[in-house]
Amino acid sequence: MHFSHHPAIWAAHPELVAGVLFARGIRADLAAEAQAARFEAVARERLAAAGSESELPEIQAWRRVFARMGLKPTQYRCASESLLRRLRKEGQMPRIHPLIDLCNAVSMAFATPVAALDVAQIRDWLQVCPAEGSERYLAFGGELEHPEPGEVSFVDAQGNAHARRWTHRQSGLSAVREGTREVLVVCEAVHATARQDMPALLDALAQALREAGATTAANRILSAADPRFEF
Repeated sequence: MHFSHHPAIWAAHPELVAGVLFARGIRADLAAEAQAARFEAVARERLAAAGSESELPEIQAWRRVFARMGLKPTQYRCASESLLRRLRKEGQMPRIHPLIDLCNAVSMAFATPVAALDVAQIRDWLQVCPAEGSERYLAFGGELEHPEPGEVSFVDAQGNAHARRWTHRQSGLSAVREGTREVLVVCEAVHATARQDMPALLDALAQALREAGATTAANRILSAADPRFEF
């Protein structure tokens, strides 16, 4: 299997820095609570210093990207902004699955979208690309949707759309669940210091996964010149 971004994505968003990680040994009883709490504490400190998630440079950069795609940034937020907004408003995050909780916490700490996808639900390959409009997106409520033509999505070989509006919302099809054993984690940043920050994010996530009892098989930073990750 392999993951990549379509050349059109790199051309339209040359500031993009993508980090990918493949992990095995995922279980519903991973001991990730302490690690998630540690990253959430970092997120709280950043929110307290900034006053709001919208003031963080990572979030501002994604808002600019969404605006360029013709999306209203306050209507369609990148995943990390939505998580930080919820943390600020509610004061705490719900516990869903140890891996999801950890990835959400890392996403908030680095203010960067982090998507964890169940590899068993991906068909042959996965690419971030402009959708044709015929792809099938399974919402968490069970509804079947189709991305708009040209909308950026995560698309596999069978035409499954694993995200809507790029980093806005994942699909329920490849969401991590109790039976998940292998995951592909995709982290995407577009802010000015992303090239320095993304390696730190990947290292921190890989270390936290190892501490929790999972096995990180491989991770890479992708670029327009080296856009493909085999896993």
